[in-house]
Amino acid sequence: MGLRIAFIGTRGVPARYGGFETCAEEIGKRLVLRGHEVRVYCRSRYYPERRRSHEGMRLIYRPAFRSRALETLSHSTLSLLHAAFRKTDVCLVFNTANSPLLWIARLAGKRVVVHTDGLEWERDKWRGLGSRYFKWAARNATRLRIPLISDSLEIQAYYRRVFGRETHFIAYGAPLVESRDPLLLRNFGLAPGGYFLQMARFEPENNIHTTVKAFAQVRTDKKLVLVGGTAYTTAYVRKLTEDAAADPRVILPGFIYEPGVVNELLTNAYAFIHGNEAGGTNPGLLQAMGAGCAILARDVVFNREVCGSDAAYFSDEAEDLADKIRRALDRPDELSRMKEGVKRTARDRYDWDAVTEAYERLLRSAL
Repeated sequence: MGLRIAFIGTRGVPARYGGFETCAEEIGKRLVLRGHEVRVYCRSRYYPERRRSHEGMRLIYRPAFRSRALETLSHSTLSLLHAAFRKTDVCLVFNTANSPLLWIARLAGKRVVVHTDGLEWERDKWRGLGSRYFKWAARNATRLRIPLISDSLEIQAYYRRVFGRETHFIAYGAPLVESRDPLLLRNFGLAPGGYFLQMARFEPENNIHTTVKAFAQVRTDKKLVLVGGTAYTTAYVRKLTEDAAADPRVILPGFIYEPGVVNELLTNAYAFIHGNEAGGTNPGLLQAMGAGCAILARDVVFNREVCGSDAAYFSDEAEDLADKIRRALDRPDELSRMKEGVKRTARDRYDWDAVTEAYERLLRSAL
């Protein structure tokens, strides 16, 4: 018997922003194929075209305050109210920041499962009151009698150690892709193997500023492509953009949503730089692995959990990353070994169909 499932807490689908959106799209479309009814709540400002459905998922649009601090909570409130008065078996809510709102669904008799996200309170953008709120909300979620999901073993261990609560470990998936149309790179003035690539939101904990500083120290004709941006212009983004513009080898194409273009950028990159240091398993990193990228990753437990010995790791010092870039340029044979290793790991450990099956079992058990 199919379930009626509401996905709440993401920006929506098609996936255009981050890990939660990718997770919702990949799992949601597979749940539809398994006979379930999936409703995804989308933030109106990100989807001016307002499709009624996507990959079999029904899309519901609700507004949100244009404020970093209130966007998620305002949208989740309206989404939970809508789901509470509709035929909904279970709400899959992303982000423990929404935990104070879950009474809306539970009061209406709806079952709730929460995806915990990473350690948001450790991100630079949530200093002060924001950081304290995120940790309080996470602790609050652990006190509720609802299933919690962790996408990383390290996150699972943290919740067990700090909050004394077990969570269900379900990782993300990594789609396996090959280059199909490398001519698409010409739109950016690129050639296969002629660039380093980083794809991330422009936030301090993603260390894009470290990449820009490191790349400036390396003598190479290869380019640096920084795909991404942020919904809110900050002093950090202004400084980052200014520093990047000072190096003619750096390309800032903004957010790129077309899957075909993203796949070509990944599969044809000389190496992929992953600077994210907060959160759990990062879907962007898995995407790079599935594309067979040679990976230079920030040396944190989350990235080592995913890549193991098949990546090169750098510290928070730009000089260390510069050394890793030079080594990658000097030793292409090492990159070949890394590419084979990460793609094998992506195939063996991060399969979206297996991930969906685990979600389906948990959602059923919540009933």
